Amino acid sequence: MKRLVFVLAFVGIFVLIGMSGCGILFPFAEDLFGQDDGREPEAGNMNMEFTSRAEGEEAKEDTEAKEPGGENTPASAQPETVRQQADRLAAMYDYDKAIELLQSQSEYAESAELQEAVAGYEAVKATCVEYPLEQITHVFYHTLIKDTALAFDGDYKTADYNQVMTTIDEFHKITQSMYEKGYVMVSVHDMATVNEDGTMSRGSIWLPPGKIPFVLSQDDVSYYHYMDGDGMASRLILDENGEVKNEYVEADGSVSVGNYDMVPLIDEFVKEHPDFSYRGRKGILAMTGYNGVLGYRTDAAYQTRENLDEYQQAWLDAHPDFDYAAEVAAATEVANAMKANGWEFASHTWGHRNAETDPVETLQADNEKWEATVAPVLGATDVIIFAFGADIGDWQEYTWENPKFAYYKERGYNYYCNVDSSQYWVQITGSSFRQGRRNLDGYRMYYNPDMLTDLFNVADVWDEARPTPVEPM
Repeated sequence: MKRLVFVLAFVGIFVLIGMSGCGILFPFAEDLFGQDDGREPEAGNMNMEFTSRAEGEEAKEDTEAKEPGGENTPASAQPETVRQQADRLAAMYDYDKAIELLQSQSEYAESAELQEAVAGYEAVKATCVEYPLEQITHVFYHTLIKDTALAFDGDYKTADYNQVMTTIDEFHKITQSMYEKGYVMVSVHDMATVNEDGTMSRGSIWLPPGKIPFVLSQDDVSYYHYMDGDGMASRLILDENGEVKNEYVEADGSVSVGNYDMVPLIDEFVKEHPDFSYRGRKGILAMTGYNGVLGYRTDAAYQTRENLDEYQQAWLDAHPDFDYAAEVAAATEVANAMKANGWEFASHTWGHRNAETDPVETLQADNEKWEATVAPVLGATDVIIFAFGADIGDWQEYTWENPKFAYYKERGYNYYCNVDSSQYWVQITGSSFRQGRRNLDGYRMYYNPDMLTDLFNVADVWDEARPTPVEPM
């Protein structure tokens, strides 16, 4: 009888854990991160002062408040036990792996504790239901603002930052709200799978009742030169514990290390709330290449010193000891660590091209640059997230008669994302997967707060440091 009570109590605990929390195309007319004249990005009209780490100065550790996703606590000296690993897998809805892990232990046959744990996982798994794929929303951000006084200082970039970026304070509150509503991060690769012959099939996502899958992405995680000194992180690094963190250049040139952008903030949040991630999934980073990736200057121009814009030249002048091979190696190490921790990468085109208006020949040349200079660092990808919120077709299915689709498909792209202000827009065909994305930024929060109520209440998250009114696009 005592054993039965224990099993029922254990099952009840896991059910509670499992239950907890348990379009219209909108292209950016004036996009901060690319040119609107069809040319490759240039920064000649953005006059910036460069701030770099003071010579010989040590990085300062972040001392900001520990909000959800806040500063990382030191790694535990004690490794996780097998039981803890299994519990974490189950919390992330991977019940089969949790069961397999425990049943593979030599002591399983004699261990009442492990057998009862497996019974608990199976009980929660039995409550799961398949979620409708066409009702999965996709939200995205640009680089997060750490220091609003610098980002919103009244210069000519203030309006752009105010429109398309989100502050760290807002991000904390949005993430917490979505978690409390039951949202769980999934991947486009969970929603559709690629067959050996290149065709696509529907995927399946099983979650406890009350849980809501969503896809998360972030654009332009390159920490462009023109953003220097504007209150945003400067790059992603691996800290002494091998965890991905941001560097942030202070006004005096020293460098702080902490959680200053989406990647480490989400990593920390998932540590505390593993049920926010479906089987370890995080987000997708949509990457250009013309200023390098992840804050590292990995584009070929930095090696050849040819065809540099004034920002690139100024950066190289300020870094006379720049070692291209070392830069590429460091960026690759960070990217590999991110992928091992659930993150994915997508092409955002090398030069932040407008796939709707650019001819196919321009897109081909651009993708060749992405494959030559970005893929070797981040790895190959079959996801393309279009810049400017553009697309290569209308709402109807892509066809092979579309030369842009034919080219991208031939180069291995199977998943395509635009920008769409509706709650969800998903299209799965035998040859492609498409999904609309919702921008969670100053523009959308200011002009269309009613479109976000399924995620959060704008009045509860709005950062009062934002200038108002937000300029229209």
